[in-house]
Amino acid sequence: QVQLVESGGGLVQAGGSLRLSCTASGRTFSSYAMGWFRQAPGKEREFVAVITRSGISTRYANSVKGRFTISRDNAKNTVYLQMNSLKPEDTGVYYCAAEATGGWGTQRWDYDYWGQGTQVTVSS
Repeated sequence: QVQLVESGGGLVQAGGSLRLSCTASGRTFSSYAMGWFRQAPGKEREFVAVITRSGISTRYANSVKGRFTISRDNAKNTVYLQMNSLKPEDTGVYYCAAEATGGWGTQRWDYDYWGQGTQVTVSS
């Protein structure tokens, strides 16, 4: 069992940056691949980025590639999402998630644990 708590969301103008953090409880953080998802009003939750347990490999949605960077610090039980060149269409609630099965998927159902989400609003 792991509990996830996101932070770092807020209101930013288009072109600006935000850094999201997700801190996990427990001592097995390094055994989970970690992902970020987002959900805009009236839309389904969508994949943003994932990082493997070691932090060596990452994947991104095409819509954020080149603008967002996922990273992790296993000593701090924390995964980060650095978001640059933000656009209004990046607005939504951002969730971090932990995958316990050894993979590093891009689908919601690949993940076993979820945080409560943090709101990101990008104004034009």
